[in-house]
Amino acid sequence: MARLGFGSRIIQVLVLIPTLLITSVCSDGNSSEPSQAEEGAFPFETMRSPVSGLRGVVSTSQPLAANAGLDILKQGGNAIDAAVATAAVLTVVEPMGTSLGGDAFIMIYLAEEDRLVGINASGRAPASVNLEKLNEKLEQHEMDRIRGIYSVTVPGAVDGWFEVLEEYGTMTMAEVLEPAIHYAENGFPVSRIIADSWEGLEDSEEQSTRDTWLIDGERAPRMGDVFVNKDLARTFRLLATEGRDVFYKGEIAQAIVDYSNEHDGFLSMEDFAEHTSTWVEPIHADYKNYRLYELPPNGQGIAALEMLKILENTDMGSMEHNSAEYLHYIIEAKKLAYADIQKWNSDPSFNDLPINQMISSEYGKQQFDRIVEAQAMERPESGIPDEGDTVLLEVMDKDNNAVSFIYSLYSGFGSGLVAPGTGFSLQNRGALFSREAGHVNVIEPKKRPFHTIIPAMAFKDGEFFMTFGAMGGAVQPQQHVQIFLNVVEFGMNAQQAVEISRINHNNGFRVTAEPGISVDVIAQLERWGHDMNHRTTIGGVGGAQLIMFDRTTGTMSGGSTPHKDGMAVAY
Repeated sequence: MARLGFGSRIIQVLVLIPTLLITSVCSDGNSSEPSQAEEGAFPFETMRSPVSGLRGVVSTSQPLAANAGLDILKQGGNAIDAAVATAAVLTVVEPMGTSLGGDAFIMIYLAEEDRLVGINASGRAPASVNLEKLNEKLEQHEMDRIRGIYSVTVPGAVDGWFEVLEEYGTMTMAEVLEPAIHYAENGFPVSRIIADSWEGLEDSEEQSTRDTWLIDGERAPRMGDVFVNKDLARTFRLLATEGRDVFYKGEIAQAIVDYSNEHDGFLSMEDFAEHTSTWVEPIHADYKNYRLYELPPNGQGIAALEMLKILENTDMGSMEHNSAEYLHYIIEAKKLAYADIQKWNSDPSFNDLPINQMISSEYGKQQFDRIVEAQAMERPESGIPDEGDTVLLEVMDKDNNAVSFIYSLYSGFGSGLVAPGTGFSLQNRGALFSREAGHVNVIEPKKRPFHTIIPAMAFKDGEFFMTFGAMGGAVQPQQHVQIFLNVVEFGMNAQQAVEISRINHNNGFRVTAEPGISVDVIAQLERWGHDMNHRTTIGGVGGAQLIMFDRTTGTMSGGSTPHKDGMAVAY
């Protein structure tokens, strides 16, 4: 197994429970079936089968977290309760991927109201920072902007947890945090993949980071070690007993601000006290009789929607799956969409963004016409790093509510910093601000940065069809599109859709392909000008989770990629 480098992992969770209805996608009522999806004909071999159930499915990158979410559903909790509980356990068992010091984006379907809502629980830059001050500090301390105290923004995820539980949950924060407290207090066995991802912290020079994440402050946990985090258990208990304010106005906020001050940072108690999440309306793109939903900027989900509107101008389903022609169109559509988000994507409260234009059919056709057959398009580097650490959850419950929930630090262990006594890492989302004066994404006081994490749901003929996501920073939109097309154009089941080999366009002409892509296809793409990196092991593109719902039988089927320790569980 290839070692997963420090800062290269993302975590994802999906949970589902039966039957859901949504507004119609096609105004004329027409339905078009997948072009290569004859009933029962699935020529795509996988290492495992989908896991199916009638009352609930949880698919995530870590078995303990999956079972924690399923237990909440069995106890009578709803999708929102299960999502928060699963996310909390992932905070314990995959700390390089996410933490209470990170951000979250959450999409919720409210069945009784037949309505989708979203929440942007991402944090903002400190009120005292601007580009000039940031550059002065970086030069003074001889630091880069990717890690360290100047990459830290206000953590937004915890506020998002409390918001969704208060608005739509049925259980208390104390109840949903019980599994996470248990694993933090009593420990959990470390897997090989997690151990490999942990090793990078052995080079940390921060004592509080070493004290929190290394055994006896010296070495990373190894496979089979039982890792205990008493500080995190205590923090969870504070959240359970004292509520949101302990994090944003009380002891936890003060600990982070004190730590920031010790490192000559910008964070203040006012930055924490003034933080709020933002309820948003999901945006969508129609593709045949399907509709893909993403959350609006500052996240990059709009890139997946633009890619679909570009690709609808050719018959993707008539091409051989993962053929050179098929992959060429995906690569070129990605380049065009990413050029747009690199230019435009930012905090919409600071700038007017051309969202409707970017996901319109007219603009999609205009962009498609720029693609040249059998010739790679030269594009400038996007500047968006391809690494990332994230957890994603998808949930449905017996009352037909659904949740798509993504939660992240950005890099592995985020900024690499831990405020003493808190037990969690602080994110480094500030690394995604531009340092170009006048750019829409330039760092400004109280501004949210460009965000890579994106939840997704898809609907067919106006009704819920699947909930899914992929992991890996800038990889995510292009993975959403490939997974979506696997289902829509090729009729793949839940496991096939996420396990079948995928590609990832990096920057310039560089494209990473997983082992299952044919060597002949690789050679053809290289002749067309693509710079192909053909991996011999999985892990270079991004893990994924998916749950599919069959309205006819009421069966829910979950799939989980072999990139991670992930699994789907059902009942």
